[in-house]
Amino acid sequence: MDGAYKMRQSAYENMVTRVNVSQVLSALSEPIRMYAMQIFWDGGEHCVCELMDRLHATQSRMSRHMAALKAAGLVIDRRDAQWVRYRCNPDLPQEIARIVEAVVAAIENNKRAAV
Repeated sequence: MDGAYKMRQSAYENMVTRVNVSQVLSALSEPIRMYAMQIFWDGGEHCVCELMDRLHATQSRMSRHMAALKAAGLVIDRRDAQWVRYRCNPDLPQEIARIVEAVVAAIENNKRAAV
């Protein structure tokens, strides 16, 4: 490979990373999605009905939010009969996981400060 190709490849990889970070930050900028990620951060699986109850959202609204989190690569899902269960993507890149950790920590600090 020539030097110019390596530079283009590196620039492309950096652009892809920025797009992913941008998509993650965009997904986390909506409060319901942010609080959903806090729920998922416990490592367990959660169905839409549980999320609806805990986040006070309708089924259609929750499904749209889950689609956004899935598109950003933050969660994965699996079908269990008529249920869809979501959990954190176990293959999150470390830098993305740190962003989510910071958001979850900020939520928890805000809750403690409000008490």
